[in-house]
Amino acid sequence: MSSNKPSLPKGTRDFTPSEMVKRNFIYDTIKTVFKKYGYAEIQTPSMENLQTLTGKYGDEGDKLIFKILNSGEFLNEPKKKGYDFAAENNSNKLVSLISEKALRYDLTVPFARFVVMHQNELSFPFKRFQIQPVWRADRPQKGRYREFYQCDADVVGSESLLNEAEFVLIYTEALKALGLKDFTIKLNNRKILSGIAEIIGKPALIVDMTVAIDKLDKIGMDGVSKELLEKGFTEADIERLKPVILLQGSNLDKLRQLKEVLKATEVGLKGIEEIEEVISYVSKLTGSAPEDIQHLGIDITLARGLNYYTGCIFEVATNEVAMGSIGGGGRYDDLTGMFGLKDLTGVGVSFGADRIYDVLEELNLFPASTVQGTKVLISNFDKEAENYALPILAQLRNAGIAAELYPTSAKLKKQMAYADAKNIPYVILIGSEEISANMVTVKNMLTGEQEKVALSAIVDKLG
Repeated sequence: MSSNKPSLPKGTRDFTPSEMVKRNFIYDTIKTVFKKYGYAEIQTPSMENLQTLTGKYGDEGDKLIFKILNSGEFLNEPKKKGYDFAAENNSNKLVSLISEKALRYDLTVPFARFVVMHQNELSFPFKRFQIQPVWRADRPQKGRYREFYQCDADVVGSESLLNEAEFVLIYTEALKALGLKDFTIKLNNRKILSGIAEIIGKPALIVDMTVAIDKLDKIGMDGVSKELLEKGFTEADIERLKPVILLQGSNLDKLRQLKEVLKATEVGLKGIEEIEEVISYVSKLTGSAPEDIQHLGIDITLARGLNYYTGCIFEVATNEVAMGSIGGGGRYDDLTGMFGLKDLTGVGVSFGADRIYDVLEELNLFPASTVQGTKVLISNFDKEAENYALPILAQLRNAGIAAELYPTSAKLKKQMAYADAKNIPYVILIGSEEISANMVTVKNMLTGEQEKVALSAIVDKLG
């Protein structure tokens, strides 16, 4: 039997026990905040029918969907025997014949499908969160994987901007609980972008405009101007855009300037009004004056998938390390329309768990408790010591203390090496002296200090 060199598919990863403890710290922290705001967890299958996913992400997105090959022998099925392999432009037909299912590309389309299928069981507005892996047949590179986790929260069936305001609070509370201090929740509105395109007389070029200004922090105003000129904008258009793109001052200052610039466009003023309402809700919920709301910043250059969102849009960036966005989302209309349930508006956000992990790791923000699994290792030198240790092991576990008994008798050096390798902070040593005195010796692995402890006091000592 030949042996194969073990390997992973490109763009996928193993997670060690220590990494899983840290990842679960992130997930559990975010889950706790989601639940606090009334969001309930759902899960959807890893695979969906291919037709459920196809056509929802555009041509480029469709190419990145991982298809699942049907089981069975293709050429033995009568209805497929007649397939003409020589025919031109027949690849799509072939895919439909050999693949009927696919791995989910994101959590949003499966959620839309879920809402439509369970609409009679749900109470609207429906607030859900979901933390599960997704798959994309993308080119793997640093920070981009073919299998990765999304942490989404959405509410559908409600037009209230209270939802947007609560997402600002959810981001703030969750990121602070994770240990981050300096971050910005960027806020914009799709209607403001539409208004800007309208006042310069280029509503048909709104996508080109926003794609260009979204790069302001990367290529500067000169780079943005060059790109806009290449897309059909004039020098006069750019001069009208500059005051908007380069807005300065507080959030309220920016809104005042925008009102003046967009006073002739109804849709633009509507977008400003919606942002003002979100800020008003956040102010009332936090007890902060509108100009004193922490971490919230209006950013007119923010676009975030313009064709998808219809109202407020979010993006979250940490200012403590060089990293792309660690979260984002926004308001969308007709989420479920793709499956026949029309006019069900919603708003949602997502946390970038993998990037958050990298940020916490770089800043050394994972609490010491998250990297600790077993708290106590009980030594095992012989059968007598093992029998003495078993009731102690049960006592510690019954008290909620993570404990292990070294499974076989071994030399002390080997048992200590095991404790070191697993970062176990305490080792209980049991020898003939301890057994005769109804005690144990507790060794602190960090300081090296040892202390004799009565059996009745072990839980208090290690709890």
